[in-house]
Amino acid sequence: MTDSATSTVTSAATPVVASTRDEMRAARAALPGSDVAVVMTMGALHEGHAELIREARRAAEHVILTIFLNPLQFGPKEDLSRYPRTFDDDMRIATAEGVDIVFAPTPDVVYPDGDPGVRISAGPLGDVLEGKSRPGHFDGVVTVVGKLLHLTGARRAFFGQKDAQQLLLIRRMVRDLDFPVEVVSVPTVREEDGLALSSRNTYLTPSDREVALCLSRALAAGADQAAYGPSAVRRAAREVLVEEPLALVDYLVLVHPSTLQDVPEWYRGEALLAVAARVGTTRLIDNTPILLGPGGGRLDVFSQPDSGSIPARPAAG
Repeated sequence: MTDSATSTVTSAATPVVASTRDEMRAARAALPGSDVAVVMTMGALHEGHAELIREARRAAEHVILTIFLNPLQFGPKEDLSRYPRTFDDDMRIATAEGVDIVFAPTPDVVYPDGDPGVRISAGPLGDVLEGKSRPGHFDGVVTVVGKLLHLTGARRAFFGQKDAQQLLLIRRMVRDLDFPVEVVSVPTVREEDGLALSSRNTYLTPSDREVALCLSRALAAGADQAAYGPSAVRRAAREVLVEEPLALVDYLVLVHPSTLQDVPEWYRGEALLAVAARVGTTRLIDNTPILLGPGGGRLDVFSQPDSGSIPARPAAG
């Protein structure tokens, strides 16, 4: 859920700020019509969040922005208190981008009984990649997303492609639990040098930031080899990463976008090339959708998200 945004909106009213369930309910009821989209964040907004809001405004009559630092998705070794809190700056972005309602509850509003006794499980897909490094993280994510979907009453929810595994799990939750919501993915927003925008980038020193560029360079190098198959993609991306010893790589994978299983060498179709690494004291993730096979290359988003699986190997001849 993802430096200030430059507004494309010349004037806009200050959003209604709701901090309780009753305030959120009243603000939502005051919106004319039912065409409402939501953008969920943990604050510390940047241009990536601003682009999510813009896409939501293009698609819906009204936009709700949630700002909630969710304690359920932070593990015992992750410092929740360290996460940047920039509410005044966040409100300036929300106002500039034409948000109708900002829902900014405290944990006791979202979890009135404290640690919730019932949570949504992310299932097996929540235990791999990011889930392997951050046990329980995605259970916390899908639980709060489910609650915020109920509390905001939105019909569309916009999430960034940068958090690809999170996006997949939210789609699965919405489908498996029959939420009446359309989940829309928005391409990753990057700096001019290729670094994916993230609130965690504020933790990077200038030298760390130079090291961090190896992640996006590795993805670009891998995508450039998409026409030649999975081995060529993995090899090209890995070669970039090994040249930067200060980036401690957690994983580099080329997986099916719906199952997160490694794609076999014969596979042709859409795949997710993803990387995670620690740079200095900061853990960073990045990814790119690609199309494997003749004419393949980098994609902005997947054409058929959360559908299908790796097909059976085609018969020889």
